[in-house]
Amino acid sequence: MTAHDSLPTGFARAIVPIATEAALIPLATILAATLPAHAFLALDGDLGAGKTTFVKALAAAAGIDPTAVVSPTFGLVHLHPLPAGHPAERLVHADLYRLAGSDDLFELGWDELTAAPGWVAAEWAGRIATALPDERLDIALEVVSEGARRASFTGRGPAFAPLLAALLALPGVSPG
Repeated sequence: MTAHDSLPTGFARAIVPIATEAALIPLATILAATLPAHAFLALDGDLGAGKTTFVKALAAAAGIDPTAVVSPTFGLVHLHPLPAGHPAERLVHADLYRLAGSDDLFELGWDELTAAPGWVAAEWAGRIATALPDERLDIALEVVSEGARRASFTGRGPAFAPLLAALLALPGVSPG
C-alpha cells in the first residue's frame, strides 16, 4: 500500500495553472487555510520556476511579512514564526540546492527542524529524495511562459486530501 492509496480516489493530485504572480494569492490562501499544523512541502522546479515566490505567497497568506521571506540559498534555512495562536507555529524555509545529498542534512539539524510543529517548505527537495518524509505535499513548479507557471500538487498522505479537494474546486484546475 502506498501513501496515495490512502487518499480518496481522484484527490491524489491537482494541476493548477498560475497565469500571473497575482494568481498565487488565492492559491496560497487555500494552502494556508488547509495545510495541517505539521506539514512538509517538497518544492521542485527549474531555476526561476518560482519556488521562493511560492513560499513568499504562502507566508503572506499565513500572516508572515512577505518581505522577510527571501531565498535561503546561502544560509540554507530560514525560520519564520507564524502569528501567535497559529497551530503550525512556524514556517521553516529551506533551500537545498547546494547540498550534495541527504547526508548533508545532519549538519543543518534537519531532524529537529522537521520534527517541531510547523510547516517545512523545502526548495530543491529532490536533492534529498531518500530523506523526504513519507507524508508530504510534493509541489512541482513548471515555467509555461515568461509570467505563467503550472503547479502540480501531489498529496502523499490523507492529511492533504482537504487541500487537494479545495484546489480541485478552483477554476481551471484538473486532477493529475
